[in-house]
Amino acid sequence: MENSLLHNVYNPDVLSCIANLSNDEVFTPPELANKIIDLLPQELFENPDTRFLDPCCKSGVFLREIAKRLIKGLEHQIPDLERRVEHIFSKQLFGTAITELTSLLSRRSVYCSKYPSSQFSAYQFPENKPQGNIIYQRINHTWKDGKCIYCGASQSEYDRKQELESYAYQFIHNLNVEKVFKMKFDVIIGNPPYQLNDGGNGSSAKPIYHLFIENAKKLNPRYLVMIIPARWYAGGKGLDNFRREMLNDKHIRNLIDFNNSSDCFPGVNIAGGVCYFLWDKSYNGNCNIINIKGNKEASNMTRALNKYPMFIRDNLSVEIIQKVTEKSPRTMDEMVMSRNSFSLPSNYKGKETKSNDSISMLSSNGIYYISKNEINDRDKILNKHKVIITYAMSGGNKPSPEGNYQIVSSLRVLNPNNVCTETFLVLGSFDNGLEANNLISYVKTKFFRFLLLQTLTSIHITKNNFLFVPIQDFSKPWTDQELYKKYNLTQEEINFIESMIRPME
Repeated sequence: MENSLLHNVYNPDVLSCIANLSNDEVFTPPELANKIIDLLPQELFENPDTRFLDPCCKSGVFLREIAKRLIKGLEHQIPDLERRVEHIFSKQLFGTAITELTSLLSRRSVYCSKYPSSQFSAYQFPENKPQGNIIYQRINHTWKDGKCIYCGASQSEYDRKQELESYAYQFIHNLNVEKVFKMKFDVIIGNPPYQLNDGGNGSSAKPIYHLFIENAKKLNPRYLVMIIPARWYAGGKGLDNFRREMLNDKHIRNLIDFNNSSDCFPGVNIAGGVCYFLWDKSYNGNCNIINIKGNKEASNMTRALNKYPMFIRDNLSVEIIQKVTEKSPRTMDEMVMSRNSFSLPSNYKGKETKSNDSISMLSSNGIYYISKNEINDRDKILNKHKVIITYAMSGGNKPSPEGNYQIVSSLRVLNPNNVCTETFLVLGSFDNGLEANNLISYVKTKFFRFLLLQTLTSIHITKNNFLFVPIQDFSKPWTDQELYKKYNLTQEEINFIESMIRPME
């Protein structure tokens, strides 16, 4: 019977499969999978008609843990264990694997055999179903202008030989799942692949996890549960429409947020953290948001997802932001310049020696000298005192071992006739150095950097990230104590800020 599978399914060298695993295939630990399954109404596991689909099987852990619950939940309705297992595997559990290797791994996890038609399978599928109900079929990307029209993958990266994975995931490449399985699904659950290289500069990548969610909703399930990166809260390449849809979707009943991804996936760093959510077709209301920190529930609040144009993850942060914006409606995104104020790329090379007509240029490699005609004074700030920070977030959007953040680095004042490359972001410009240094004092406060942190889900800081940072009177310097008093923060709120932000180095 194993030969039947070999004749029907391409059987690659397993070592080649392992060598070509995508670096964004984060496997879900069983303990985490069960916490995610816990979001679902547990009576689903007592109904012999409930159908479950994992459209992105990796290890098969979701289907395996669901099978355990069904075996227990259907004990009274189908007392005979053999008949119960047959019913569950043949009529209730379905999946599409993301690669050849994960299809074999998933079948092994769920059926106890990678050959579901063999005598060693927990339920022996007929020979005409050698993959059981966990299917995998190698398909090709559909290229247009060097990109896949379905997932945006780069043709130069993924137009590969047969023995290498193409990562043309079935579920998001025009696959009619209902037609394949000839049924509708009550629950769609999974941990989708996160991104694919899109052929941009360096290691540029395009998120794809949202495509799995969008396609899952098209199948009109009763429930949708997925675990994904949290970058969609405020950023992410090409995620603007997805973010709008998620924030305005009243069917999202629960959202569990992990600021630090290692609290969710031990040893794995995903910039911006991760989240999982329950989408309930019959629900229409605010979302219950639970913040998890250090494997413990830090806070729990039911609130609207769309109160702001981006999602604020921490419940206590929302209360602080409300106090700040009510008292100070004008915010720093009015002052901060757009990226690359002087049209000088990060790798722009100047001269090492100064001449009579040259000006100073600060780059990531130090100070160089260029002529004024090499710059574009787009914002008319060349002759002003300019406060700058690095465009990349200090620490790469991951907390220190103590669990806190510094956020900004290379904070300094550029004097008149000094410029910088796009490595740096200009926070403000002033006619006199006193006001510039007073802005420096403000940026150093934990209050300032805490409000900036609320919008950061990647390593990049842009003017849009200053949406919640209020503009102050820069004729004077500022301290945290003055700011806490000005905005009437409680001791709990102050302690929260102090715990999140570390002093400036």
